[in-house]
Amino acid sequence: MTLLRTLLLCTVLGSVSAAAADQGNLTLAIHPFKPPTELIDAFTPLANYLARRTDHTITIIISKSYQDHIDSIGKSGVDIAYVGPASYVKLREAFGPKRLLARQAINGQPTFHGKIFVRNDSSIHSLHDLIGKRFAFGDANSTMSFLVPYYMLVQAGVEREKLASAGTVTGHVNNVMAILAGDYDAGAVKEDVFYEYEKRGIRAIATSPPIADHVFVASDHLAEKTVSLLRVALLELSQQTDGAAILDAITPGVTALLPVNDEDYSNLRDILTELKKHGVEP
Repeated sequence: MTLLRTLLLCTVLGSVSAAAADQGNLTLAIHPFKPPTELIDAFTPLANYLARRTDHTITIIISKSYQDHIDSIGKSGVDIAYVGPASYVKLREAFGPKRLLARQAINGQPTFHGKIFVRNDSSIHSLHDLIGKRFAFGDANSTMSFLVPYYMLVQAGVEREKLASAGTVTGHVNNVMAILAGDYDAGAVKEDVFYEYEKRGIRAIATSPPIADHVFVASDHLAEKTVSLLRVALLELSQQTDGAAILDAITPGVTALLPVNDEDYSNLRDILTELKKHGVEP
């Protein structure tokens, strides 16, 4: 099956997820934080592993947008979702408590950071230096390319109106490319993307507070037995012979999937509450 057909099939299955689950088919939805082809490659090893552990067929869906991703899992349009931190907070606020499966740990740490960065040859060395400069934000629901960096700028006294311009560049990799191309003076990405492209000529000027990392969430309609199988499979992944390779494929540096509670995202809720005071609502 070609990649194009896989993506088209995923779109169809996403609308009939409940029926598919009853027949032993599950959908795994991913938010579009990288190009679709890269995400399919990154999550196929995990989908195959979960299929072996649960005796279900796992089909990967790449959501069209962050908001579509939130709505799909909130309305039980998909079975399992890999959700960014801010999207999870918004999901719970809009649709109520969800059954959490596991959250990822980077290099053994259950929290991660974002980087505000510039080109190596830039004269910008601090957040205050961004006044009057062009800034590339990501999707409005992205934790580390929009919400947290926006909070960091506000805390540094660099409100949006003090920027020369504030553009939107969808996708963390595209954000890096926009800065390297000179389209913007600075941007923001999650740390694993920053480190992946650091040698290409970018330099960090600020690091975000630690935020609980991405989380796997189960749909409300799944049977509790299936949810339990998924949770155990994810939590035991790092102990498997091929576990390290599967985890690293998701995001370089992921070393384990750990137990998760809603309280793990409390500091992010505080950041989002502060942003609302400045008219920013994810």
